Amino acid sequence: MSKIDKRWIWVGLGVLSIFLRYILGFFPWVVEQYYTRGLFQVFRVLWDYTLAWSPVPLVYILFVFLVIWLIKSLFKKQKYTSIRNRLGSYLLSLVAFVGGFVFLFLTLWGYNYGRVKIEEHLGIDPVPLELPELKREFARVSKEVTFLRQTIPSIDTSLAIDASYLPADLEFDSRINVEKVLLEYGFPAYGRVRGRQLYPKGILLRISTAGIYIPFVAEGHIDAGLHPLQKPFTMAHEMMHGYGFTDEGTCNFLAYLACKQSEKPIIRYAGMLTYWRYLASSYRRMSPEDYKKARAKLPEDIQRDLWRIYENGQLYPDILPHLRDAAYDSYLKTQGIKEGMKSYNRIVMLVHAYNKEYN
Repeated sequence: MSKIDKRWIWVGLGVLSIFLRYILGFFPWVVEQYYTRGLFQVFRVLWDYTLAWSPVPLVYILFVFLVIWLIKSLFKKQKYTSIRNRLGSYLLSLVAFVGGFVFLFLTLWGYNYGRVKIEEHLGIDPVPLELPELKREFARVSKEVTFLRQTIPSIDTSLAIDASYLPADLEFDSRINVEKVLLEYGFPAYGRVRGRQLYPKGILLRISTAGIYIPFVAEGHIDAGLHPLQKPFTMAHEMMHGYGFTDEGTCNFLAYLACKQSEKPIIRYAGMLTYWRYLASSYRRMSPEDYKKARAKLPEDIQRDLWRIYENGQLYPDILPHLRDAAYDSYLKTQGIKEGMKSYNRIVMLVHAYNKEYN
């Protein structure tokens, strides 16, 4: 086949994969049964017990490969002499690249966007909390984080928590917690999803992102610059993506459950504190004055931890945050997540509905 023919194949695969994604969106149980619990699990095992053993995050290797490929493509001798033909060739190459990107993205992970929703699987009904309910939940969780901090061995209440309190192998510990939750609620947990810390510090935080799952390397990543108390929850969140969950609120909810049932007090505290911060965000929007008064009642040690998290975040100011948020919001909505960026805060509704049904 000629080069042109090969490029058209990628274009065709991209178009067909988008069409299939659209059709499967009407049949979530088909996606759940045959893709999420079928083909995706096969891929998960084959990848995790081969390439994923790499001691180097695969995203670094992918980046080097893409740079080399781009340089070679730019300096490759063109067989076309006219500017019009050259532009046409470059345009076709670009469309073929996009087609291949879409095809691989959906095939390796993206079809999970069409799977059965977590609330349907668990039989819960998440709805927005009214202010009185939010106040009660905020008060409950504030008491919980106060208690959990006191359970951390050798804790010095006069100091903020630092990295020395975390498990030596946070990735391994997080995977145990994640898989335990998945198996408990009837989800497959084949493979061994990686959770890498990316350097340099701030590489993700500067684009308003604490972590990211990249389907092309099938690994979850968190920013190494995160405050230690943010890492356990974020690591579990990205691993949940790796096990086939796409909705951000769902991954937040499952990460919360994973941290909550950990055997390590520091992980339980870090997870509950992250949930507290999501609650605080909702409470602050609905009733700023009431939130301010409730926040002031927190013990000094927790206030100190929250302040250190804030200070750490200030070390990595956002680059074009509004552009990033608009782009990601649009992407989520095209994948059927109506809430867009607001889906992150679905954790509050999911936890509240879950507690009503299971506790």
